[in-house]
Amino acid sequence: MHNEHTDSHFQKRIDDGEHIEPKDYMPDGYRKHLIRQMSQHAHSEVIGMQPEGNWITRAPSLRAKQILLAKIQDEGGHGLYLYSAAETLGISRAEMIEQLHTGKAKYSNIFNYPALNWADIGAIGWLVDGAAIVNQVSLQRTSFGPYSRAMVRICKEESFHQRQGYEIMARMMKGTKDQQAMAQDAMNRWWWPALMMFGPHDIDSPHSGDAVKWKIKRESNDTLRQKFIDKTVQQAELIGLVMPDKDIKWNESKGHYDHGKIDWDEFHRVIKGNGPCNKQRLDHHINYFNEGAWVRDAAEAYKIKHLKEELVIA
Repeated sequence: MHNEHTDSHFQKRIDDGEHIEPKDYMPDGYRKHLIRQMSQHAHSEVIGMQPEGNWITRAPSLRAKQILLAKIQDEGGHGLYLYSAAETLGISRAEMIEQLHTGKAKYSNIFNYPALNWADIGAIGWLVDGAAIVNQVSLQRTSFGPYSRAMVRICKEESFHQRQGYEIMARMMKGTKDQQAMAQDAMNRWWWPALMMFGPHDIDSPHSGDAVKWKIKRESNDTLRQKFIDKTVQQAELIGLVMPDKDIKWNESKGHYDHGKIDWDEFHRVIKGNGPCNKQRLDHHINYFNEGAWVRDAAEAYKIKHLKEELVIA
């Protein structure tokens, strides 16, 4: 029954810090917001395997290849946890994937940029997964139980991903002049898209109000972005990378780094499908999804056969 009393009771549970579980009462807006956010998160994990998968056969050592394979496998697992958690809200995985393929659902803008060389794999691990960790640590305290629990394991694995990326960058900065230039070039290209990952400034973010009220989001876009900047500037300086933002400087009175303006026109252009790799990423996912249909059909047929056998025995 939907009335003011149930909505106010729901909000009281949120305000008291309780977890909302799948069978509990929740307003339609809460459910829809979670489906949008969690499916976008799942899609991002799976699409994010593409720029890195391209470098498995070209990793510079067997150790680097093993680590990259483990990282990509983790990301597939993260997608699986998140799709499974979203399915508890009454949407099927097939429906979520259809929304992705038809453009109704999005994934993170960052995965529409190309990984041009091995330094990009370092920049992705360090900056992209570094930005993801800042966001996801706060999501461990999100109000929806299955999402919160999935994030605990995901955060542990993401911290390994970030160390993998930072190690690549640190090694390159100790290498030849050409390797140092490659690392700096990758930093220059990935820094601004990494800042965009947190989403628009709070004042321009259409979904932030309800998300904060319902404690789906525990911290605002700008707060999370600032945490990432404060942490990353020092990591870059430690290995000799130059920040690709001439306005980065420590602000003593704020206790944070000031930074330059983000190009939100580029962000919106990429979100709308006009980034360097949008078409390539989606086409690749659609092709492999279609090619794998026979596996899903066979698994479904096997499941039905065994259910029938169990019914006969029973």
